[in-house]
Amino acid sequence: MLTVGPHISIAKGFAAAACDAASIGANTFQFFTRNPRGGKAKALDAADLAAFADVRAEAGISCILAHAPYTLNPCSAKADTRGFALQTLADDLARMEQIMPGQLYNMHPGAHVGQGADVAIRMIADALNQVLASEQTTTLLLETMAGKGSEVGRTFEEIADIIERVELDGHVGVCLDTCHVWDGGYDVVGKLDDVLDEFDRIIGLSRLRAIHLNDSKNPRGAHKDRHEKLGEGYIGFEALSAVTQHPALCDLPFYLETPHDELQGYAGEIERLRATRNC
Repeated sequence: MLTVGPHISIAKGFAAAACDAASIGANTFQFFTRNPRGGKAKALDAADLAAFADVRAEAGISCILAHAPYTLNPCSAKADTRGFALQTLADDLARMEQIMPGQLYNMHPGAHVGQGADVAIRMIADALNQVLASEQTTTLLLETMAGKGSEVGRTFEEIADIIERVELDGHVGVCLDTCHVWDGGYDVVGKLDDVLDEFDRIIGLSRLRAIHLNDSKNPRGAHKDRHEKLGEGYIGFEALSAVTQHPALCDLPFYLETPHDELQGYAGEIERLRATRNC
C-alpha cells in the first residue's frame, strides 16, 4: 500500500496526531518538533508516547517524519543563530530516539546570506559532525530546496557536497520535495527518469528516504517555493501520481504539504493517489 500522509500538529500529543492521521486514511505523518519559527520544544509525556505506540500499531503507522523549525540555520553568519541550530538539532535528535526510534528527521540545509555556498556547505557539514552520534537510530534528511534567496541545497551537487563532508554519513539521507526541485529547474513532469538518473549519479538513490509530494504555484525554474494542492499547479496530478508509482520511489513514504485549512482536505488527495496507483 502507498505510504502517504500529511503534516499534522502534535499540539494535543502524538497519540492524537496518529488518530488524526488514521481518520483521513493516512498511514504516516509529518510534524514539527517545535514551533516552526523556533523556540523550546514541549516536554515529552510518557503516557502519551505509550498511547501513541498503541494507536500507530492499530493504524499501521510504521514510519513518521519530524521536521526541524524553519529558523534553524547552521550556516548563518550570526553566532547565536548557529548556536540555536546546534542546540535544536542535538535536542531534536535525542527526542526522536524517545518518540519512535529508527525514524526520519528532516531539515532545510540553511541560507548563507551573502557568505557564499561553499562557506555555507562547510558550516552545515561541521554542524552535522557535531550533533550526529554513532549510536543514534534516527536518519537526518537534508531537504532539496527551491533556490530562493541564498538557500543552500538548490542543486543535487550542493546536497552531495554537504554529505561528502559528514563523518557519520550513514546517518544522513535526503528528502526530495517535488515543488522545490520543480521550482529549482528540474523537470519532474516531462523528464522524471532523467532527474532521478541525475540524482543517482550525484547523490545516490540509496540516500533518498522520503518525498514531499507538493504541486507548485509556479512554472519550472521560478525559484519561489510556493506549494499548491495536488493537480491545481504547474506540476499537475498526473505527474505527481507518476512520482508515487516510479519503481525507484514507490516504496518510499510520501508527505503532503499542500495548502489545506483542514485535515479533510488531505483525505481526498490520499484517496485519489491510492486510486490511481497501479504498482
